[in-house]
Amino acid sequence: MPDWLLISLRTLLAIVVLFIMTKILGKRQVSQLSFFEYITGITIGSLAAYTSLEMDQKWHLSVISLSVWVCVSLGIEFLQLKSKKARDFIDGKPRVIIKDGKILEDNLKKERLTTDELMQQLRKKDVFLVSDVEFAIMEPNGEMDVLLTKENQPLTPKHLGITVAPEKEPQIVIMDGNVMDEPLAVMGLNRGWLDTELEKIGVAVENVVLGQVDAYGQLYVDLFDDQIRVPKPQNKATLLSTLKKCEADLEMFSLSTTAPNAKKMYEECAKELAQVIKEVRPLLIR
Repeated sequence: MPDWLLISLRTLLAIVVLFIMTKILGKRQVSQLSFFEYITGITIGSLAAYTSLEMDQKWHLSVISLSVWVCVSLGIEFLQLKSKKARDFIDGKPRVIIKDGKILEDNLKKERLTTDELMQQLRKKDVFLVSDVEFAIMEPNGEMDVLLTKENQPLTPKHLGITVAPEKEPQIVIMDGNVMDEPLAVMGLNRGWLDTELEKIGVAVENVVLGQVDAYGQLYVDLFDDQIRVPKPQNKATLLSTLKKCEADLEMFSLSTTAPNAKKMYEECAKELAQVIKEVRPLLIR
């Protein structure tokens, strides 16, 4: 067999074996790899390359070595799942770098971080003042997690004592000009509704590269032709204006009637509707 054909076949074999063994080991982002997983990845890649290019008759031994590495890695992963001490020894422990706005220099040295590198990590988290940080923890994978002090945290409904309902996940209902029936069903919608919404904005489904429905049932589309601008959905704005019109109608009825009971009823309904509008307005104007 010619050398070029032999190397081609071994390369294909190495790709298949490497893909299968990587699937077995699981998938993580490079930034999430532990030290051992990083070493394992480099070694497995080197062994796979050796398998592809080695021309002697013992090339199959590298496949055995590759299998041993994968088995050891799986064993260590199972050990880490069972033992906290094993996780701490292999992956390391999280270490507090900043506490109460004060840099802990000893821990910084243990992580072999310079002050410049620390500030760079903070800037990645949109933090520019160390004094704004309640805690900064260096994770075993090299990522830094930052908790701001109370006064510097973004304002949320919880801080205001407001309870909000959980928001549904947006669903992709059109992809590359094809309607996705399952996501439509998840939102409790059908193709008839989708056709109606597309007609409102004058768009054919085959011209849509991506169509999404948000938690409020509004359809957003992106077209293949970037020169065409699609109007934004107006459902929420229409609903808000309708509610305001109803409030104005109730107030007008209360002023136009002479019956005391009817006047009182219209006034109370107008006040209740005004309160409803006040509560839902933040949801309808965004």
